[in-house]
Amino acid sequence: MRIADLMADIQLFHGLTADQFEDLTDIVVDQTLLRGQSIFSDGDDATGFYVIISGRVKVFKLSSEGKEQILHIFGPGDAFGEVPMFAGEHFPANAEALEKSRLFFFPRTAFIALIKREPSLAMNMLAALSKLLRQLTRLIEDLSLKEVPGRLAAYLLYLSERGNDPEHLELDITKGQLASLLGTIPETLSRILSKMSTQGIIQVQGKWIRLLNREALEDLSAEGKYLL
Repeated sequence: MRIADLMADIQLFHGLTADQFEDLTDIVVDQTLLRGQSIFSDGDDATGFYVIISGRVKVFKLSSEGKEQILHIFGPGDAFGEVPMFAGEHFPANAEALEKSRLFFFPRTAFIALIKREPSLAMNMLAALSKLLRQLTRLIEDLSLKEVPGRLAAYLLYLSERGNDPEHLELDITKGQLASLLGTIPETLSRILSKMSTQGIIQVQGKWIRLLNREALEDLSAEGKYLL
């Protein structure tokens, strides 16, 4: 598939014209990364931003003791690194490929020059960025202000909104990685999943989770604690 056609499926670029896609094609750097390969490190200059075409990427922080805290996991169609890139700042975290991944990298200098030539490109992207930032802001609030059961419920609802089937979710990360994302340990996560299954809120089958009682899940997410 042509690079311009692949870009047309990226949410960040929705609404752009065919000519604008061709302009983006002229500046994009097509990259393939192997599992575990570093994309950037905390403090690196934000020389551009990335869009995932295939694979998955984790963005994480490391404590002074070396403990990893996953901030977000991005998948196909997701853009990351665009905010520090636009601000001309450093990347505030680390990014690493969770599996073999194909990324489109857009260099800052070339991208900003393109926006200056095509102001409508910036307007279209601002609308898409605003929507993405609202989603991420809500997710960050959910993951930081609630107790672990509420965080898990919020994350499952987030996954349901992103997938093709809102009732059947695939956990495409390990439970250890999910626990890190939720700020807990695998044993605690397993207990919460088991209790939610017992209460008939969800059904867990390997990496698949079926939402049985969405209303209860939404209540759990809203309250931020476990239902008795």
